[in-house]
Amino acid sequence: MISPDWHEISRSLTLGSRAVIGGRFVDAHSGRTFTSFNPATGEPLAEVAEGDGVDIDAAVASARKAFESGVWSRRAPAERKKVLLRLVELMRAEIPELSATESLDMGKLVRDAAGNDIPAAVNILQWHAEEIDKVYGEMAPLPEGNMGLIRRVPLGVVGAVVPWNFPLNMAVWKCAPALAAGNSVVLKPAEQSPFTALRFAELALEAGLPEGVLNVVPGFGETAGQALGRHMDVDCLAFTGSTAVGKLFLRYAGESNMKQVWLECGGKSPVIVFPDCADLEAAADQVASGIFYNQGQVCSAASRLFVHETIEKTFIDLLLKRVTAYQPGDPLDTRSGLGAMVDANHARNVMRFIEEGRKGAALVTGGNAVTVNGRGSFIEPTIFSDVSPDAVIARDEIFGPVLSVIRFRDEDEAIRMANDSIYGLAASVFTDDLSRAHRVSSRLTAGVVAVNVVDPVSPTVPFGGFKQSGSGRDLSRHATEKYTALKTTWIRYRC
Repeated sequence: MISPDWHEISRSLTLGSRAVIGGRFVDAHSGRTFTSFNPATGEPLAEVAEGDGVDIDAAVASARKAFESGVWSRRAPAERKKVLLRLVELMRAEIPELSATESLDMGKLVRDAAGNDIPAAVNILQWHAEEIDKVYGEMAPLPEGNMGLIRRVPLGVVGAVVPWNFPLNMAVWKCAPALAAGNSVVLKPAEQSPFTALRFAELALEAGLPEGVLNVVPGFGETAGQALGRHMDVDCLAFTGSTAVGKLFLRYAGESNMKQVWLECGGKSPVIVFPDCADLEAAADQVASGIFYNQGQVCSAASRLFVHETIEKTFIDLLLKRVTAYQPGDPLDTRSGLGAMVDANHARNVMRFIEEGRKGAALVTGGNAVTVNGRGSFIEPTIFSDVSPDAVIARDEIFGPVLSVIRFRDEDEAIRMANDSIYGLAASVFTDDLSRAHRVSSRLTAGVVAVNVVDPVSPTVPFGGFKQSGSGRDLSRHATEKYTALKTTWIRYRC
């Protein structure tokens, strides 16, 4: 199969830059715009409508009107399914264009976007579309003469605020189950990466989604995001992003209408490699991918490696052999191993963590900010060894290609150190001992524990965390539960 000419595809793109409100493409009410840049080159991509509270008000009003009309919320499940499946096919036909857009927008490797991220988003949308007419109600066991019908009903208007690291994927993770359940949605994409979300809304209209059911308002968190979080007519707010911002949304809900808030926040995922793991080569492949994929800009990135002291040197050597495959390069070149950081500010923040790491740990490889062809915000894949579990780089979420290696002596110590974190999103265990796999998995405080693999994702399996990694679950039927409420109808009849 001949690989597409990604540079040619990127040159042919027309990037949508206006908000989508009530089925119309509109400028921000204020007329303001912000410049979106390509982080790999520093070049401007487009001027994007800078939505604020006024635009959020308009989008929420449009969503509420659509919901109350019943044009989507009361539409037959099979009909909603048909519309979303049409959207699936439209998106599938545009995988190359959506992949190139996402690569330009946030610097990710187009190889990863086209090979995994965008197809995964399409598949997740399809899964939730197929689920629509398979959600059954219940009947309560009441005395004769009484009937208790229990149904899941849509909440109303759902606000969704999504991050820049997987722009379309995260939008679909929120919007697909919310729309499948019959809600209307107001989506605020990250200001660093608005384009695939805007195209998603455009394709949804083309697929037949009624006007006002899906609205997209680009803008900044301090204005548009806060307005959505505080809005008195938003019934539910779904957010993926940092723990600090997640706490703000909880506060906004308490200060407004007590809307439901579902959070998927930060992580500091541990990977524990035991000496009874027979295939250390395969484990090293997984660990390297788990920290360097998407430049480490992954909430569940495997950023803490706990390796038994008897195999520490061997395992680090295996990782070093893999680092050469993750060298920074042009994101549109399929031979590149690592893309750009999302912007210069984030790259500087990651470098501050690296400089902090140099003070107390041993730098094994990497540690430098670099350019590609003299441009862009790139960071080398970086590994520290001899890391104290109390070190800043072992405790704070770096959100970059930085791995901290921590040795352990026995199982109890590994579990204790792995759980010693404010986060509890994901974890991985490498062992060939089935009893150990079950035992350690049950003791790790994480929403997803993977054995002999790192960070697996499927639309059939719920994803989310404990502690300050958030609440609720994305993916699977459990995601749909977040965007519905249980409604009981009690009927008394003559026997």
